[in-house]
Amino acid sequence: MGYSEIYNSWQQDPEAFWMHAATAIDWYKKPTKALNDTNAPLYEWYTDGMVNTCYNAVDRHVEAGNGARTAIIYDSPITGVKATTTYAELKAQTANLAGALLARGITKGDRVVIYMPMVPEALVAMLACARIGAIHSVVFGGFAAHELAVRLDDARPKAILAGSCGIEPTRIIAYKPLIDTAIELADHKPETVIILQREQHPAELIAGRDFDWHAIQDGVTPAECLPVEGNHPAYILYTSGTTGAPKGVIRPTAGHLVSLQWTMKNIYNVDPGDVFWAASDVGWVVGHSYICYAPLIHGNTTIVFEGKPVGTPDAGTFWRVISEYNVRSFFTAPTAFRAIKREDPKGEFRAKYDLSCLNALYLAGERADPDTIHWAQNLLGVPVIDHWWQTETGWTIAGNPVGIEALPIKIGSPSVPMPGYDVQVLDEGGNPLPAGDLGAIAIKLPLPPGTLPNLWNAEARYRKSYLTTFPGYYETGDAGMIDEDGYIYIMSRTDDVINVAGHRLSTGAMEEVLANHPDVAECAVIGVTDELKGQLPLGFVCLTKGVNRPHIEITKECIKMVRDTIGPVAAFKLALVVDRLPKTRSGKILRATMVKIADSEAFKMPATIDDPAILDEIKQALQSLGYAN
Repeated sequence: MGYSEIYNSWQQDPEAFWMHAATAIDWYKKPTKALNDTNAPLYEWYTDGMVNTCYNAVDRHVEAGNGARTAIIYDSPITGVKATTTYAELKAQTANLAGALLARGITKGDRVVIYMPMVPEALVAMLACARIGAIHSVVFGGFAAHELAVRLDDARPKAILAGSCGIEPTRIIAYKPLIDTAIELADHKPETVIILQREQHPAELIAGRDFDWHAIQDGVTPAECLPVEGNHPAYILYTSGTTGAPKGVIRPTAGHLVSLQWTMKNIYNVDPGDVFWAASDVGWVVGHSYICYAPLIHGNTTIVFEGKPVGTPDAGTFWRVISEYNVRSFFTAPTAFRAIKREDPKGEFRAKYDLSCLNALYLAGERADPDTIHWAQNLLGVPVIDHWWQTETGWTIAGNPVGIEALPIKIGSPSVPMPGYDVQVLDEGGNPLPAGDLGAIAIKLPLPPGTLPNLWNAEARYRKSYLTTFPGYYETGDAGMIDEDGYIYIMSRTDDVINVAGHRLSTGAMEEVLANHPDVAECAVIGVTDELKGQLPLGFVCLTKGVNRPHIEITKECIKMVRDTIGPVAAFKLALVVDRLPKTRSGKILRATMVKIADSEAFKMPATIDDPAILDEIKQALQSLGYAN
């Protein structure tokens, strides 16, 4: 069957479609039905099934005789270490760590925060939690102590599993001081901290609370996989919200397994045993879905890469990894390719490596600009496939299902909706718009298996954020259109969350930090277009009356405050002092208009603007930084 037949078969009988997809997973107790709509619009999938994620990702492959197959390839150009882990070794490692967690009193439903660099133990930590029904919450290792503290107070974990440090090309980031500060700041104090000591920067351990990763596993009884209900949360992953307070996206166990298993062949076109590489980080949803879980559930070999697209050691490092490990499908963010292109515009490093193993390049995480796609296609000679999904969905909303049928690629579009997603473009009143018209992109409920059923401890916020604007639909927060062939085009965000190198960051959170500066009376942060990272945050600050310090001092302090509070991941390097901000008569700051001015785009003068002359002042200020030309 082709794409249209499969998509239509889902539309005609979603229950049969998803019950059939569930047969690819090993169950302790098979579900009697797929969709549970008893609490609509809060839907669940496979509620009465009993299943375990770690069993499906690890144990079942060993039991099927594939224990000697490589599960994880670790490649760290930063440390010079290369290593492999077989499925049999991975089973032993997860069982031992899970046993150590049980011995510390961590059981089903308890939360565990994982704060790890890109090392194989990060995957072991995630799988060990899943093995015993603990709910993990991975926090990106680059996040500052304040951000970690906020997540500790929301998730209330019993334990933190962490590395002693992260290693960047030019510096070492000690994680332990950040953890200690976060615990100090947080109201909730985890009982146990388990540290993987890295020789580049070992951590000092606090007696009674902190334990060495290996020592705590000595002599423990390896843990067996614990069956959990289909709707049991596998993990919580925090994503930026427009208020600055992170939203804890819940991932349900059974739907997660079924949907990710389905994607590996149908979307990424890999078979069990093939090497699949997602060049991301375990702190983001791509790392959860396509470094850790999906490849292992499907019986693939996954790559944990501790390096950068350039500088470790050069712009050819991706090609080396693909060639050395026989990568069949490669998934990364457009930012990575922009960095490579900037460093090696003619693609000269490509000629050093045999990339005949590679079938396709997949891009996601931000808009893939046509220039980058053309460059990558010409360089690699394989299809470059843009696809669109979100932290909330955990897998592809719109893509090109090459494992079913390779559809024509339209550059600028992530192609067509996957089964389970009825994507529509709506006007402000929630009415479907005709093909080619720009509007809000929404998905008709219910969302498919594996997508978020709720937010952690925040049902009211879940309903308000996603279900209220368009009743009967999930609001994606993206704007765009659908063409006459059914191809989806994502044009922009409809809120003020910006996308920096594939990382969704809240401008509201940055504004909260800037507002704390003693000299700042008012501020706004917008995302301006950046050739490398997609977007960069730019802060405007209005000073308190009477402040006459040099503006350069104040902006430097503002930049440092944001980086200290949110972390280097915010890439906050641009700040301007302005006399006033453009606003509507009701006092709303016209951020979207400021973005258009910065990006030198035409804009319509807002009808409700308080004083049109202020836009010229904003333009002049932006020109001092090289924008608005």
